[in-house]
Amino acid sequence: MNHEKIVKVHDGYCHKNLIDDLSRLIEKYPLLEIKNVGKSVLGRSIPAVKLGDGPRKIHYNGSFHANEWITSLLLMVFIEKFLEAKANNEDLFGVNINDLWQKRTLWVIPMVNPDGVDLVQNGLSPDNPYYKNVLQANKGSTNFRNWKANIRGVDLNDQFPANWEREYHRRNITEPAPMNYPGPNALSEPEAEAIANFTIEQEFDLVIAFHTQGEEIYWGYEKLEPEESGKIIKRFQKVSGYRAIRYVDSDAGYKDWFIYKWQKPGFTVECGLGQNPLPISQFQAIWSKVSKIMIEGLII
Repeated sequence: MNHEKIVKVHDGYCHKNLIDDLSRLIEKYPLLEIKNVGKSVLGRSIPAVKLGDGPRKIHYNGSFHANEWITSLLLMVFIEKFLEAKANNEDLFGVNINDLWQKRTLWVIPMVNPDGVDLVQNGLSPDNPYYKNVLQANKGSTNFRNWKANIRGVDLNDQFPANWEREYHRRNITEPAPMNYPGPNALSEPEAEAIANFTIEQEFDLVIAFHTQGEEIYWGYEKLEPEESGKIIKRFQKVSGYRAIRYVDSDAGYKDWFIYKWQKPGFTVECGLGQNPLPISQFQAIWSKVSKIMIEGLII
């Protein structure tokens, strides 16, 4: 079998790379299922990748924030390694993937915010319909390294109906911005709405949102998290060395909403250390810890 990797680790990774990689992966591994859960503001697809056919349903996502695009690569590398192990009847991190395939269904959305990622990676073209708005939100600067929001200047991880109004008042940002503007109302943005609808439709048992940075895992919300979350976080800590943080002064995030709505285990993993966007030179160091959380989340 051809062992050349499809997903290449490079610092320009954007939505086009994601779509190209997924089309090549499905060509090589026909058992792969891909579903588009919605579209971004600018009409880019938001694909979800299905791995496994088991009864326990798990969801991972990445790149809620534009300059945290390295999380998309982490998830795409995981997807490819998972498929490779399945095709070759091999273990992955000591876990039998063929066996796991029958017991778990994992849905991965590698890039929640494709327009934002494209802005950070490729800059802003004058023919972009949001050209003037984005420049205004960025105070005239064409340096988008610090941009976390979607193309409309809304922070997608401040968009969920878990005390959204409280988050809006705490942020005290009332217009489009590179980060921390919760939008005019909860789920105002098509990307957030697509993730919310997909989560409701699938009724996941556990979710993990991958962000950067801090080597921390957030795992509680309003004391609504189930008892099992405390046991799961200990396992995540053990395999990764990341620090567990139960509560922070924050609302309206995806993980918050998942716990708030279903009282099931939800986690936000802050991958790596440094300043966003993290350099691609950190990829292997981050992968060595985060990949263990990814597999642990499946065998729990």
